[in-house]
Amino acid sequence: MAMSNADSSGTTTLISSSQGGSTAITSIQQQSATTNLGGQQKIHLPNPFDLTDSQILDRVYLTHVNDDEICNTSILFGLVSNLILQGSYSTISTVSFKPEFPTLKLVSCQMIGTKDGPQCVHQTALWILQHLRCYSWDAKALITLAAFSLEYGNFILLSRTPTQDIVGSSLRQLNQIQERKVSSEITELLSYIVKAFHHIKVWATWSSEGYDPEEVPTLTEALQEVPLVVYWTIASIVASTGNLLAFTEYSLSEFRERLAAVVKKLADHLEICKLEIGYIDDYLSRRRIFEKPKDIVDLLKALILPNNGAQVPQIYQGSIQIKQGLEVFKEKHVLLFISSLYSIGDEIMLLNCLHDRLQESPKEWKGFKKEDFKILWIPIVEWDEAKREQFKTWKNSIKWYAVECFSELPGGRIISEPEGLNYMGKPILPVYNPQGYKANEDAMGLIFQWGIDAFPFRKTDAADLILKWKWLWDIIRKVAPGLQVQGDRYLFIFGGSNKKWIQDFTLEVEKVKRHESVKRADVIIDKYELGSSVPSFWIGIERMRQNKKHQEAVDCEIQGIAKSLFCLKRDPEGWAILTKGQNIKLLGHGEAMYRTLAEFQSWKDKVFEKEGFDIAFKEYYDVKVKEIADRQPCSIVNVDSSNYGSSVIATITCPNPTCGRVMEVTSVNYKCCHRDNNDSNYCGY
Repeated sequence: MAMSNADSSGTTTLISSSQGGSTAITSIQQQSATTNLGGQQKIHLPNPFDLTDSQILDRVYLTHVNDDEICNTSILFGLVSNLILQGSYSTISTVSFKPEFPTLKLVSCQMIGTKDGPQCVHQTALWILQHLRCYSWDAKALITLAAFSLEYGNFILLSRTPTQDIVGSSLRQLNQIQERKVSSEITELLSYIVKAFHHIKVWATWSSEGYDPEEVPTLTEALQEVPLVVYWTIASIVASTGNLLAFTEYSLSEFRERLAAVVKKLADHLEICKLEIGYIDDYLSRRRIFEKPKDIVDLLKALILPNNGAQVPQIYQGSIQIKQGLEVFKEKHVLLFISSLYSIGDEIMLLNCLHDRLQESPKEWKGFKKEDFKILWIPIVEWDEAKREQFKTWKNSIKWYAVECFSELPGGRIISEPEGLNYMGKPILPVYNPQGYKANEDAMGLIFQWGIDAFPFRKTDAADLILKWKWLWDIIRKVAPGLQVQGDRYLFIFGGSNKKWIQDFTLEVEKVKRHESVKRADVIIDKYELGSSVPSFWIGIERMRQNKKHQEAVDCEIQGIAKSLFCLKRDPEGWAILTKGQNIKLLGHGEAMYRTLAEFQSWKDKVFEKEGFDIAFKEYYDVKVKEIADRQPCSIVNVDSSNYGSSVIATITCPNPTCGRVMEVTSVNYKCCHRDNNDSNYCGY
């Protein structure tokens, strides 16, 4: 049997037989120096108040094995708090709850049997931790507090027992209730221990949620403090037990001071954890909405609007604030322009012109209304005063919508991660439909190449455009194998039988190519004359025109293009095709194309105002086409009906309501104004 006593020097020792072991002492506790005393081992137990946090942590960590043992801490804490925090009782469903009574009683007995002295408190605290080695950290502290509550609750209940209650009086006598006392020091320390346990419980709850340590790193840092808080909680309970039973007179304020010091460190960590977890929970919530939005407004809110009461970002259209906020995009298709403020002049110009083209006729195309497509700029910037002013300058120059948010964007992580919008610093333009789902992950390159022709800017629209012109490029490459086509360059492909027009056109292309305005606009222009390959070119076009199979809408478009090309073939001057990369922008007649180039001085400024050289070129070309057509009067041929059978002439009923007879055909009038009314893009005049 082990006995504990204090020697004359005040050093607490434990004497144990060399033939037997003591359950109260383990190798973990035997960290201090030992000496042999005639077959007996004298162990010097350290005073915990002389140990540093690091030294205590080393000892405590050795007692922890795993968290395999199950403990319903929620129900157990409710029972314990009803005893400790009297006056704030809680109703607890304990029908199926059976606490480990033997464990509680064993821990309680160990605390009751602890001798006087902080060294013995330290010894018992380590014994309890070793005994509860397979419980979680919060369970270790709570089970110890529950074990204390057995005695504490027994004292409260028996102290309230009436004197006429014979059984109660007998129990009071046996438990020496009259000798015990509950000082204010005990009650204050117990209240503080409950608060300390709340911190441990919060840490345990967050740790069980499975947060990524890289996203909530402070949760791992807090683990350095949790064993210390648990140790000093248990040590404080052991000391309080001795004082409650009137066996000891510890200064409990000393225990509280050490406990409070480590609790503060834990609380500080938990405050940071709260911010980190709040950030990740907010991100996960936004991520769920982003992946399955109710509609486009719901998706935009996930990217833009804060949840913490911070200032709500404002929506502007140019310099005008939109009072509706994000609701202005309800039931709209949204092109999200995401960029920094650096080197975005080309993109701003492109989107300004695209905005204008969305207002033009036809108002409906491919089953979509142009007015339902809106552009919204979300700038991603580390803001300072200079950048705020730069943004305001850009904002006032645009015709579409912009988000003004001079703090970190709530959905910034979603915008930058590959699974989200994958913004890496280069401007992007994802397209979303009214339901909030992605129609195109980045339409910027598509619009740079094809402009409004790419409407409604889906990936399939790009494929259709490529297919629409592929057949023509196949013919061109076949007759001109040396032709080089680059995506960012403009190219004039031309030909004709009039040599003077060929020379004049070539000269004007060179002049425009070297013009200062073109160079400032970073426009590169190339030219290619088909020359002797022209007959082969027209043979290829003829074969396509003779193909009458129209399986899809694009086939009809191809037939229309082939017809327009034959309009060019009949031009006595010549013809030219303007392309930007693989995108054929214009099929033009000789004289109008020549005059457009020759009069470049008149429209050179439009190159900067429009979304590209081709748009400015076509606008002026259309003016020249009209001028040429206006000075060429329509040809009219009147045909005497007597030369044709009446069966081929449509019959018309007399519009006079009193008559209604079939009208007599006396003549037929034919008229040609030398242009197609339906599509001046391809056939010109």
